[in-house]
Order: sequence, then structure tokens, then C-alpha cells
Amino acid sequence: MGIYLNSSSAFGLFRRDCLSTYFIDKSSILKELVPLVESDDYDPEKTVLNSQNSQKYVAITRPRRFGKTVMANMIASYFGRGIDSSKIFDRLAVSQYPWYQKHLNQHNVIHIMFNEIPAEITDYNHYINRIKKTLLLDLQKAYPDAAIEKEDSVWDALTRIYEYCNQEQFIFILDEWDYIYHQPYMTDADKTAYTKFLSNLLKDKAYVEMAYMTGILPIAKYSSGSELNMFFEYSMATRAKFSEYFGFTDDEVDLLYQRYLQIEKNPSVTREGLELWYDGYQTAGGKKLYNPRSVVGALSDNQLGNYWTSSGPYDEIFYYIGANVDAVKDDIALMVADIPVPAKIQEYAATSMELKTKDEIFSAMVVYGFLNYSKGYISIPNKELMDKFAEVIQREPSLGNVYKLAKESGRMLAATKAGDTKTMAELLEYAHNTHSPLTLYNNEAELASIIRWVYLKALDFYRIEREDKAGIGYVDFIFYPFQKNDDAIIIELKVNHSADEAIQQIKDRQYALRFEGKFGEKAEYTGRILAVGIAYHKDDIKKLHECKVEVLREKIV
Repeated sequence: MGIYLNSSSAFGLFRRDCLSTYFIDKSSILKELVPLVESDDYDPEKTVLNSQNSQKYVAITRPRRFGKTVMANMIASYFGRGIDSSKIFDRLAVSQYPWYQKHLNQHNVIHIMFNEIPAEITDYNHYINRIKKTLLLDLQKAYPDAAIEKEDSVWDALTRIYEYCNQEQFIFILDEWDYIYHQPYMTDADKTAYTKFLSNLLKDKAYVEMAYMTGILPIAKYSSGSELNMFFEYSMATRAKFSEYFGFTDDEVDLLYQRYLQIEKNPSVTREGLELWYDGYQTAGGKKLYNPRSVVGALSDNQLGNYWTSSGPYDEIFYYIGANVDAVKDDIALMVADIPVPAKIQEYAATSMELKTKDEIFSAMVVYGFLNYSKGYISIPNKELMDKFAEVIQREPSLGNVYKLAKESGRMLAATKAGDTKTMAELLEYAHNTHSPLTLYNNEAELASIIRWVYLKALDFYRIEREDKAGIGYVDFIFYPFQKNDDAIIIELKVNHSADEAIQQIKDRQYALRFEGKFGEKAEYTGRILAVGIAYHKDDIKKLHECKVEVLREKIV
């Protein structure tokens, strides 16, 4: 047992996760990995070769906060010899597989968390020498008969063990492998040296039983050529395999929510709220995923909110947008208006430290989890991220007209509540004439894109639903106030019709029933209910908008 070799630390961390209230059992990932370690048991007379036999090198790339480290700790705890982990794993799904006992705590595991950097380390050589020294000491202690010398490289030491100690092999669990690339002291030469270190350690080595590596960025950019080409890479955007093990699925969030309702005496988090705030990611296979850290944070705190934490410049939206504002600002405007944007996402581009083109910028934002990518289009996944984009847009003058319109959005909400239709119309015309990526409304859907923009500030106070089922049919926009005694707002849009017709449709189709509650029950929303009609005639050369606000119900006292 050592610091990296067969350490008990991974088990200690995983046990803590298992005992937490909102733990989800994803131990079935091991059914994807066990065949890789069994491939060395191949007997040509008894075993049928399959496509997994050659895939001993697995690289998982996911955004931060998607459970990569939890999974790495779990894998190390299952395979590693350092500590008996049966009391935990006997209760998990993996225990049902026929090979469970055969591999439980039966392998040598070298588990390195590459994001562990002591404060005193300020250069690459110091960083990598610490890792080499620690691993070498572990190996010397565990294998005193292997004649390992201080001057040996770690791969030489491992080769000695393989040759002198009955062909001992090792499973490598390397977490956050790309973390060091982002440190300010890393030069291009350092990055090259680090890539070669990993290649020398892992490639074409008989002592490697399996290598499982996690990170945010794809390998391709850093491994220019063949250094790390033995890895099979699995990303959220391009590969479906392993998708269900990183992030929470709909069914898993349902399970957690039921657990939450049983525990929490006064629940204030709704199931719909979890979907609005933290859903929106998609796997390459089309499966929906939630941000796991944020879901757990909301349920633990009994409060929906923003749990997206920053750990450096790569976690800041403007780091990417600011690389080429002119190239991306119109597309950002469309996405904030809830309109997906076509994009060519190339994962290797996301590793570039000099983001220049629009495709490079958006590729990086997908890799880091700021955007979702599905079927050739990018979008802002959920309210948690939409709020982050809104913050950036409202504080960065370099975004030009996009910034100016965002600053005006607070006036639009105030004017609506005050029934000031003159100001409302002026702001809509201002937005349409100077800021809209859509210069002509051909239908209500295109008019709706501007509505999202002029009401951007309302995201701080409302859950805004587009084309929501209400009464008899669907309403264009419905604003659910976070404070239940605030004004509720229903917006109906019309192109080549009048604002009066829009208001009448709201009444005829009884959209306000959304706020009235069930028959015989008290209304959940007690503030005023405002009907807002917005109309535009596309043949009007002056681009005038018509607005009307009507109070459907006064505040319930």
C-alpha cells in the first residue's frame, strides 16, 4: 500500500460518496472495463476474441462537475488490492455480475490525481519530479526484490517488476490528466515533455493491464502524432459509449427527487425546477443528461440556484467569447433568445490555447460544458448557464449592441408591469432596428426571438416558458414569478394581426388558468395576472410594434 500504488485514499473518498444522501449507483461501468483486464487471460483454444480485447486504453473526456473523479475513485476501489472494499461493493449493482468476486480487490492499481498541486510547486519540473519520486518510492517499498534503484525511471522500475516478479501488471487510473496544461508556468516544451512522459509510462508496456484516463480536453491536440494514439477516446458530444455513467439521467433524477421528498419536511424544490435549471445536455446517442453536481447541490440545500462554480479562467464564459467578440456575438444573441445555432464542432480545436475562429470558440465551450451540442447545432443547456450568459452580456461593453440591449431589458419589464405600452413599443423597435440578428419577422417564432432579448432581465425574477400548455391550447410566453405574490405575465405574439386580437386569444383560450390553481384550491400565484399582446406588421416600413397590457386578475390579498 502506498500513496499512488494500491492506496486506500480512493476507497475512503468513494465510501464517503456512497454514504451520501444523493448517491447514484453507477458501478455498472465496470462491466465495460472488466473485459479489458481479462483480455490477457486469452487462451486461443477456449476464448473467442472480441473487439474489446485490444482496447486496454480508455480516455473519458467530460466537462467539470460531471462525476469523473467519483468514477475514478470507484474503479480504483473495486480493482485495487490496498483495502477490502467488499462491504461497499456487495451492496451495489456490480455485485450481480458473475465476474464480480474474481476481480474485487485482486489487481495492482496505480491511481494518480494529476490536479493535486501543492502551493509550493511553481514549475513543471518540480511538479513531475514529485510524481515520479512518489511513485518510485511506492514501487521500491512494495517490491524490494525487484532491485529498483533511485536513478531508475518509473517505467524502468515497472519493467523490472514485470520481469523479476512473476509478470506483475498494473491498472493505471489517471484522473484529470490534462490539468497541468492549464497552469501559467507551463511552456510549450513542458507540454511536450509531459505528453512524452505519459507515452513512456503507458505505451507498448507489458506491465499495463489497463489504463483508464479522465480529463476535460481531448488528447488529439497534445499528442501530435503517435505518443498517445493507443487510447480510445469517449466524449459526450461524439461517442455514445459510457454516456450513462457521467451526469444524471431523467430516471436517476426522478429517483433522487423521490428521496428528497421523503427527507425534506418543507420541500421548496420542484421536479420541473430541476429540469429547467440543470437539464439540457445531450449525449451523442440523444440521451438527456443533468449536471449532477448542481442537482445534488439544489436538493441538499433545498433551494434551486446557480451551483456552477469557477476554478479558473477556463470556467469563465467571457474567456471564450472575448477571444473574438465580433465572430460570436450574433450567435450568442440567438442562443440567449433560445434559438439553436449551427456549428462545426471539432474536438481537437477545443484544446487550442489560442482560440480564434468561431468554430474553435464554440468547440471549446461545448467541451467545457457551457454549450450543448446536438445534431449539428449548439445551444445554451439550461437556466443555470443561461443566467451565466446573461451576467456576461450585461457587464461586457465589448459586446456592443448586444450589451446595450441587455442593459435596456430591465426597462422593458418595468414598463410591462406599469402598462407603459409606449415605452414597450419603443424598446421593441430599438431592439429590432439595431440589435436583432433577424431583420424581418416572417412569423411569430421569429418575433419571439426578440422577446427573449428585451425581457432578458426578467430571468432574474421569472421562470419563462415558451409555447407553454395553458387553458385551451398553447401560449407564446408565460412568466412564472419566483415570488408567488409577484405579477404573473402571459404574452401572446401576432404577426400581421393586432395586439387586441392577441389579448382576446389569451382570454378566449383561458391561458390565465395556469395561475389559478385547481378547482376548489387556493391559487398558487397570488399576484396580478397580466395579459400582454404584442403585434407587428411585416409590411410596415417603419417597423412599428403595437403593444397592449390588460390586467386579467388583480392581486389576491
